[in-house]
Amino acid sequence: MTFTDAELQRYSRQFSLKEVGVEGQARLRDARVLCVGAGGLGSPILYYLAAAGVGQIGIVDDDVVDVSNLQRQILYHENNVGQAKVIAAKQQLLALNPLITVNTYRQRLQSDNADDLIRQYDVIIDGCDNLTTRYMINDACIRNRKPCVFASILRFEGQCSVFIPEQGPCYRCLFPEPPPPAMVPNCAQAGVLGVLPGLMGSIQATEAIKLILNKGTSLTGRLLIVDALTMEFRQLKVPRKTHCPSCQQQQWFTPPTVKENTMKEISVEAFHALRNNNTPHLLLDIREPYEYTICNLGGKLLSLDSLPDSLPSGDKDQLIIVHCKAGPRGVAAANYLEQQGYTNVFNLRGGILAWIKQIDNSLMSY
Repeated sequence: MTFTDAELQRYSRQFSLKEVGVEGQARLRDARVLCVGAGGLGSPILYYLAAAGVGQIGIVDDDVVDVSNLQRQILYHENNVGQAKVIAAKQQLLALNPLITVNTYRQRLQSDNADDLIRQYDVIIDGCDNLTTRYMINDACIRNRKPCVFASILRFEGQCSVFIPEQGPCYRCLFPEPPPPAMVPNCAQAGVLGVLPGLMGSIQATEAIKLILNKGTSLTGRLLIVDALTMEFRQLKVPRKTHCPSCQQQQWFTPPTVKENTMKEISVEAFHALRNNNTPHLLLDIREPYEYTICNLGGKLLSLDSLPDSLPSGDKDQLIIVHCKAGPRGVAAANYLEQQGYTNVFNLRGGILAWIKQIDNSLMSY
């Protein structure tokens, strides 16, 4: 349990803590932590784990840095735009602390690789932004008996908990099955306050370090809910469900459990051609007025909430194209219109963001 002069100087403030000391810092140095996701949550998680001296850090992410990430993903800078996140993240972490090891996995965590990745690490941190991955992380952690530190963020609210197999509830004790995709907007669709992932990711890093040190009281059995607008921190008790499909019944989640969208869709390229050909159609913009003022395609503004009271007039077999910001609200609107008897409804795949990216980048993105 010896330390180099460089380690003694770097971690001096942690050596001074009786809860850490020499033994605790050795635990951190020997620890292996896997962070799934290197975005808004992953950025502060990875920074603080590296700074604390966690000896081996794994990063799973298949995305590249986009300029819209820079508002909240503090690992990256302007010159990283277009670069693989795992590569940029590794460079930043080693620049911060060259005494650690960073393993990168430029891939999406899926059912065919989840177990192989997770079994190599001591603590798993869920920093992802989609439900399919979250459910697979949960089940793989149960199968491999690995603790998972979970958090989610949206708009101004964050949630965090710790799931330790056989000691408390799991994610599916909270949410047994995922809701339909159209009912779950992500940050790209609903927005997020830039500092919120910094706050929640820091909490996740704290919980992971506590697990490694075996100190303090973890959030196991509790769900922490943070409202950034009111700065209220609430905790809900989360019991371990006797009929949980994962931790009790060993019924593992698979991606097909997420209901596939059967709604008819049209690509932005096909819609562009349709407009150029002057094909008669009704374009419905299923967003909020403030979004419409940022950018629009000239469609009729009709928010999702107002749709039941403002159904389109005219023939129910007319061609109707609906769009929102990135897709999910459009899917919900198109499904509702079909339920009301409209027979020729298409959702614009990817929403107005896809249009801006692929057709007209002169429009302001958000």
